[in-house]
Amino acid sequence: MGVRVSIFTFALLAAAEVARTSPSAVFWTAPAILLASMLIAWAAESAQFFIAQGFALAILAWLQTLPEFAVEAVLAWKQQVPLLLAGLTGALRLLTGLGWPMIYAVTAYFHRRRSGTPLRAIRLEHGHCVEVVGLMVPLVYISLVWFKRSLNLVDAAILIAIYIAYLVVLSKMPPEEAESVNELEIIPRTIVTSAPMVRNAMIAALFLAGGALIYFMADPFLGSLLAVSMVLGVPEFVFIQWVAPFVSEFPEKVSAFYWARTVDKSPMALMNMVSSNINQWTLLTAMLPVVYSMSKGAMTPITFDDQQSLELLMTLGQSAVGLMFLINMELAWWEATVLFVMWFVQFLFSPVSPGDSGLGFISRHIHEWITYTYLVWAGVEVIRMLVGQREPRAFRLFAEVWSTRVMKRAA
Repeated sequence: MGVRVSIFTFALLAAAEVARTSPSAVFWTAPAILLASMLIAWAAESAQFFIAQGFALAILAWLQTLPEFAVEAVLAWKQQVPLLLAGLTGALRLLTGLGWPMIYAVTAYFHRRRSGTPLRAIRLEHGHCVEVVGLMVPLVYISLVWFKRSLNLVDAAILIAIYIAYLVVLSKMPPEEAESVNELEIIPRTIVTSAPMVRNAMIAALFLAGGALIYFMADPFLGSLLAVSMVLGVPEFVFIQWVAPFVSEFPEKVSAFYWARTVDKSPMALMNMVSSNINQWTLLTAMLPVVYSMSKGAMTPITFDDQQSLELLMTLGQSAVGLMFLINMELAWWEATVLFVMWFVQFLFSPVSPGDSGLGFISRHIHEWITYTYLVWAGVEVIRMLVGQREPRAFRLFAEVWSTRVMKRAA
């Protein structure tokens, strides 16, 4: 049902144009987008309760980010290349730079309340090696996209194939401990415990209602954000990069934080975020040249200028650092801190106008400095792994999964 709703939504959005709305419209469009996200999140959480955890988290992460897909679809249809790159890179950097550290922070807080001791790291389950290695594959391919400074339909096909392969591997994993019905929030818990016909009807109704809200609100929501940015004197690029993804991804973060507070479910919460990284690097990125070409009426690549290339490279660098932090199947306290501080520094200077001195000078160069820092840090972590100072447990565990689950079942 979720797939049919999303296809229907995007088909309708393809005919939409960015509405010229007043700044005050943000006070009703933003809550409407939040409500749509919550409706879809409740439906997805209820539906994922009946399938295996890893596969469920991948589907859940995709469904939870449908509002982000909708906003990006509008921007791609309007051929707003700078803004669609702003939304894509902003959403991905929010997930890694804010989402991952907040998962750790919430878990650490409740761990200390429960045990009276500090939490040194979130340790992943063995099966989570699929998500960790699954993040590496699109990063390698997106590096090629960055190098050639364009995104086309061939890239879209390859990225979709990567995501399908990722889902196939996840589907072959053994069932893990399921989330208890009592741990669900009241609405999904009510749905799950209802009679099958009622349950299915409620899940379908939530998906349909959320999809309808996204269709009617994505366009005016985007228009209201552009109007607010103009009133405040903040560049449209900055507003679309941070405000739109924060609103559209908010329910996803709420779900993950809800799991993190249980402490025991913190690895699942972190993997929910990682799954979102993967589906946005693959499916969301793949959608852009498809909708863009439809709008152009011909197969047309999306090309990047210097600023867009830098934004993409910074996002790649951040994801590479995050990947290397998880390669030993844990996220330590200092790693979560590094991800947050480096994200927050560049976020803090985003609305500052570039200049030749003072804060303006820092604002002009901060993205380059942070990008270089990410890339150097990722390189250092690779060297540490090669000399044995960081154990690549994810690779070893994935090799076991591949030989015992994927190849064995294929034979």
